[in-house]
Amino acid sequence: MKRQPRPWVFLNLALTADGKIATASRAVHAFGSAHDQRQLYRLRAAADAVMCGARTVEISGATLGNGGENFRRQRRKTGLADSPLRVLVSGGGSLDPAAKIFTTHFAPVLVLTTRRAPATARRRLGELADEVKICGATEIDFAAALAWLAREWKVRRLLCEGGGELNDALFRAGLVDEIHLTFCPKIFGGRTAPTLADGGGFPELAGAAQFKLASIRRQQDELFTTYLRKP
Repeated sequence: MKRQPRPWVFLNLALTADGKIATASRAVHAFGSAHDQRQLYRLRAAADAVMCGARTVEISGATLGNGGENFRRQRRKTGLADSPLRVLVSGGGSLDPAAKIFTTHFAPVLVLTTRRAPATARRRLGELADEVKICGATEIDFAAALAWLAREWKVRRLLCEGGGELNDALFRAGLVDEIHLTFCPKIFGGRTAPTLADGGGFPELAGAAQFKLASIRRQQDELFTTYLRKP
């Protein structure tokens, strides 16, 4: 069977030196410097769409905006819309209707969910989002979801900003092409603190997702790295 076209998927995350993306309580989720913040917006400026898990968006209060006029101009130079599409992932449809992202209207909001999401939740999301797409029975079929984004919404470059379970699902599906990691000089600790890739993971080393280091840059005490998937 011929594989359907899909977007180029690139991840962007800040990590502590011990590999955490938030504290165990999830109270601290933004800990990078101003340089890291600019990196986030530069990457958003190169994306047709930005994708996040439901809990990540709710806890952080993110709206997935374009970062202001400078980055808006950057997008216009490459023929992109002023702001990227915003894609939310919730297999159970449990997004909070009061989430800040639903009160901002600068770019369409799309929700990926499954048939296990209650009908009432799907109806509620349908009233809040521009489109709700069912992408599987109990777990999201990300290959199909990305093909749908490419086909129906013309998404060529998709930026994923976590959290860990969403990243893990994409890694296990073999759908991550590029990773941008900012290593920050902090230690959070905590056995339950979220990491880059939580969830099911790979049971054996032979099956692990393989990447190669493409670039590394130091900015004061942070390291900015880029990895590309090995062919």
